[in-house]
Amino acid sequence: MDKINITGTDDVPSVILDASTGKFEMSGRSLPEDVSAFYKPILDWMAEYAENANPKTVFDFKLTYFNTASSKIILDILMQLEEMANDGKEVLIKWHYPSDDEDMEEAGEEYSEIVDVPFEKVSY
Repeated sequence: MDKINITGTDDVPSVILDASTGKFEMSGRSLPEDVSAFYKPILDWMAEYAENANPKTVFDFKLTYFNTASSKIILDILMQLEEMANDGKEVLIKWHYPSDDEDMEEAGEEYSEIVDVPFEKVSY
């Protein structure tokens, strides 16, 4: 399975999805002009990965900002991770946020209440 390695900009996050190394990370800012077009390959990759996921998946979210349209896509990714957990895979979501950013902390809290997956909040 090919990996996804997107270099972030001011508008799109950096994304690393690499099943062979077990690195799954999204970081930076997410406010792409066309959310659907940007995230479609990521969602497709996640769906393919879920078919034959690693025994353990740790997904690091290190976002500093995301818009409303991106929040729906992030939830879609989290739901995909929840499905993998329901299929018996070990899944851990790590939600990284700046210690002085209440909005990002609250976003992680809200997501953790929606999906039934182990969720670790990491302030820095």
